[in-house]
Amino acid sequence: MIIKYEHHGWKVSVRDDLKGKHREHCLCFQCKLFKPGTPENCEKAQATFEHCVKYGTATPMWECPKVEAA
Repeated sequence: MIIKYEHHGWKVSVRDDLKGKHREHCLCFQCKLFKPGTPENCEKAQATFEHCVKYGTATPMWECPKVEAA
């Protein structure tokens, strides 16, 4: 089933079984370079986040050349 909710100021659609699950799959949340909300945040993670905010998407990082396990 597809549901709608507000995310980063956008009304978005998502499969209800996947809502909020991108963090479980995103490498960024397991990387020591990931420092959201700080100037030291990984530039790839920051650019991906800015893209998601700009376009109203959620994009988990599944592959990355810079990931360092936390």
